[in-house]
Amino acid sequence: MKRRRLVVVGAGIAGLSAAYRAQRLAAERRLDLEVVVLEAGMRAGGVIESVERDGCVMELGPDSIITEKPWARALCEEIGLGERIVSTTNEHRQSFVALGNQLHPIPEGFYMMAPSRLAPFLRTKLFSWPAKLRMAADLVLPRRDDGADESLASFVRRRLGAEALDRAAQPMVGGVYTADPEKLSLRATMPRFLEIERKHRSLILGFAEARRRAMRGAEEGSEGSASGARYSLFVSLDRGLSVLPQRLCELLGAGVLKTGTIVERIERDGDAWKVFTLDETVDADAVCLATPSYATSRMVEGVAPELARSLNSIEYASSAVVNLVYRREDIRHALDGFGFVVPASEKRTLLACTFSSVKYPGRAPAGTVLVRAFVGGALFPEAYDMADSRMLAGIGKDLSDLLGVRGQPRDAVVTRWPRSMPQYNVGHLERVARIEDESGRYPTLALAGAAYRGVGIPDCVRSGEAAGERLVGALARL
Repeated sequence: MKRRRLVVVGAGIAGLSAAYRAQRLAAERRLDLEVVVLEAGMRAGGVIESVERDGCVMELGPDSIITEKPWARALCEEIGLGERIVSTTNEHRQSFVALGNQLHPIPEGFYMMAPSRLAPFLRTKLFSWPAKLRMAADLVLPRRDDGADESLASFVRRRLGAEALDRAAQPMVGGVYTADPEKLSLRATMPRFLEIERKHRSLILGFAEARRRAMRGAEEGSEGSASGARYSLFVSLDRGLSVLPQRLCELLGAGVLKTGTIVERIERDGDAWKVFTLDETVDADAVCLATPSYATSRMVEGVAPELARSLNSIEYASSAVVNLVYRREDIRHALDGFGFVVPASEKRTLLACTFSSVKYPGRAPAGTVLVRAFVGGALFPEAYDMADSRMLAGIGKDLSDLLGVRGQPRDAVVTRWPRSMPQYNVGHLERVARIEDESGRYPTLALAGAAYRGVGIPDCVRSGEAAGERLVGALARL
């Protein structure tokens, strides 16, 4: 059988997952397959990057894998990293919302935008009494069942009111998607809320029922409160998430990954492909493009102009992650949680802050606190554009106001991620369906990554694995 070559462009977690899955499937099917991974940067991992400095394990990109979506954890276990998975610490499983100069705990049983428990909701000072009454109107409001997509902002205002959007949904969702809630597609990002409305009519009733089922199904005392239980869904790796792409590169073998290789375009060559880099032309029988959609658009423009236009219509936001190290004695706050989010209406430099050394074990030496600050996103591009010194000054003031931080950090690492977060605006799923239809005309071309059906690490793993499986199947039929 003729030897085939698969070229994967992009060595983020989606590209590495595609390459690994293709390599393993080809071996199982006894398909003679050469896998080549081309990466424009000088390292693999994409936005996953961990560094160790003075005993601190810093995540420069994402810091968690959510196990509710099983694909990333399953991959870790498959490649021998199961024993290196670490869960969030059992203590302080709560988070806060910043209002004024105070941090208000998110009420127990409150999920993103709606309460599932009455007493904690009534006691919280996060919402005003008029806002609580408006949110309670969700109990009697009719459902919308026309199936149309709508923005997060539209949905929350309709069901729960403006204050629920301002103080809960926007900052909590903003911490995940760094998005503008007026544009963010609910159907593409949080379809569960639409499903609850369809099934239960009321979000409050729907979440209360889900909580009762979860409490009945859990072993007594195994996870503590419902709020605490959700934090158990987040895991990491003992020396940071970079352990995952590093392990995949090891398994792919020497010579598979070529860094510092910029792909300009791809062209059809009969039933095969030519991949044009700045330095050479690589022949390929199949191609997986695991790059941001705007980069993918540029590569396919000469082959599939309609596909290129659809890809280029996906917007992106830029954000910065700032790791800061303090002496514990320089922070007055009890740090009795995993972090806080900041509503856009507060007009601060910070979008959110994670207490990394509280959230996961082994992140900082004793007597030291490691926190991660988030800046920028779709709502505050001007904050992302600040010089490092100005950004750090703004973050320092915010942490002084909210955590009682005194003095300067012992260490500070600013990491910028330009155009790194795809924006799932209203109509995103229809846009992706068009992209899939157009790319589907080429059986030996596959797209993968965060731009399409999920931005988290598990979604990207799933996307890459599906691409690898599809291409091996296509090559086996040639």
